[in-house]
Amino acid sequence: MTHLINWVTHLIATLGYPGVVLLMALESACIPIPSEAIMPFAGALIVTEPARGFNIHVLAFTGALGNLLGSIVAYWVGAIGGRPFLNKYGKYILISHHDMDMADRFFQKYGDITALVSRLLPIVRTFISLPAGIARMNFPRFCIYTFVGALPFCYLLTYAGVKLGEHWHQVHNWLQKADIFIGAIIIVLFGLWVWRHLRGAPKETAA
Repeated sequence: MTHLINWVTHLIATLGYPGVVLLMALESACIPIPSEAIMPFAGALIVTEPARGFNIHVLAFTGALGNLLGSIVAYWVGAIGGRPFLNKYGKYILISHHDMDMADRFFQKYGDITALVSRLLPIVRTFISLPAGIARMNFPRFCIYTFVGALPFCYLLTYAGVKLGEHWHQVHNWLQKADIFIGAIIIVLFGLWVWRHLRGAPKETAA
């Protein structure tokens, strides 16, 4: 993680705004680069290196733009290749056609709020675009709600970096606790999901 954060900060210091866009795009394309290192460090440069001319509003916008671009890539990966792959191999990883139909109905009904709220949640925000694409959520609405949801998150992290200055890395330490909490919930839910499928497998085989 230390080497990854050093690479992130070096890229932003070298490329400026384009570096923020690139890194946030990679993070939203299901590559787990810590956004809590990207935006706070960029925000800290406003204070520690004012000669760079960074602006909090522009940084938040470029961060959200990067989120959108990466999310679009992940969405279309799911939309083009995800469903055929799951139709063919889903049974080997306990994903049934019924599960996929449920996901389709969920995103048709709650896709907007899911795309919006998920951008504020650690871990989930990195990977939500893939299932949204597999379920073929309405693409224009996906883009709108992804950007709108990412913008306040980027503002918050950038503002924290501005306030903490040289101690911006504390943001990463704080959000690691949230990562652990959300990760634990995901593991528990995944365990319940696997248990339900394994319990139902003999009945489905008999049927």
